[in-house]
Amino acid sequence: MSFTQVVGQSSVKHTLVEMVQSNRLSHALLFLGNEGSGALPLAMAFAQYVVCEKVNGKEPASAGPSLFGEEPAPAGGTKEMMMDACGVCPSCVKAKQMVHPDIHYSYPVIPRKAGDKPVSTDYASEWREFMGQNPYGNSYDWLQFIGAENKQGNITAQECNDIIHKLNLKSFESGYKVLVLWMPEYLGNEGNKLLKLIEEPPADTLFLLVAENESLILQTILSRTQLVKVPLPESADIEKGLIERSKVAPEQARQIAVLCEGNYREALQLIRHADDDWQGVLREWLNAILKNGPVAQVKWIDEISKTGREKQKQFLRYFNHLLEQSVRLRYIDASQLNIPDAEKDIALRINKIADINQQRAIIEELDRAAYYIERNAHAKMLFHALTIKLLHIFRERTTVIIN
Repeated sequence: MSFTQVVGQSSVKHTLVEMVQSNRLSHALLFLGNEGSGALPLAMAFAQYVVCEKVNGKEPASAGPSLFGEEPAPAGGTKEMMMDACGVCPSCVKAKQMVHPDIHYSYPVIPRKAGDKPVSTDYASEWREFMGQNPYGNSYDWLQFIGAENKQGNITAQECNDIIHKLNLKSFESGYKVLVLWMPEYLGNEGNKLLKLIEEPPADTLFLLVAENESLILQTILSRTQLVKVPLPESADIEKGLIERSKVAPEQARQIAVLCEGNYREALQLIRHADDDWQGVLREWLNAILKNGPVAQVKWIDEISKTGREKQKQFLRYFNHLLEQSVRLRYIDASQLNIPDAEKDIALRINKIADINQQRAIIEELDRAAYYIERNAHAKMLFHALTIKLLHIFRERTTVIIN
């Protein structure tokens, strides 16, 4: 993976390139970014950049002027211009295919059967396939991809021993041995096995840790790394990425970029669920709460609880988006806002059934529900409780049917 394949993050890319070009590269970097920021693709691209033969000046020197009259490049000039891996040298080709012998990967895994002591290399083929399909995926996506279901993923003590063994070997091809360790949050106390290796690594060894939650990382490991903060990409970068990479229509790309709030993984999920009728689902829910009563509410809850975690999160995010549009419409003339007519209609109707304080309370409840869904809450119980809470929030206002 090259830097050009990472959405946005131009400032972070420049900083990483500068570290290498000015010979100020720390032996252990922690890429810290929220879900959808692209921290993992960025670390993968950086690993490829570090081993690229042209970046390291290993390409054969020109013997002199070309037979066709071109002048040879000045000495050292190529390296000055290398703001990304070349993508064509043997090292880059292997890095893109994730088979470079000096780039190692570590990530949460599960036992295939009882009594197994799994290590990351047991899932190497699945890892390559997953990264090829979903480089912006989160740990839940990965664990579901390998069939974890409700099993807890871990980076085990056996994995730590395997890392120590691999990094103590001499590099095969490049100047560096690189470890990309994704989700160090899954390291328990067995992660202390890596402390000595991180603190006193073999020569030309580079640790690239990729995390989402700094507070869940062992403090002893955290203190031995240099922090690289990866912000969420700008809406304009997400919009451009969706148009160029996913071939999304510009208007739809703009709407998704606003709706996903900087989370590129969420943007890709929204594309996959673009055909879902969230407006119809929302109308049915609000009518069940405000007009049709418990029977309709139970029916709606049964239906939404069967849709799966990702769709439930998408629905809650969509409702939150409409509430934000409703608040904007209170203070800004509708003609000045670029909102689709169907969304504008629902947003205006929401303003009739809830004041600004009620809307704020609903947003808080939706955010809390999304948090619990992310942590595998029982969907039917969660939406039942959420329906009751919204009923109490709406109760003080006059009922208006959402047609």
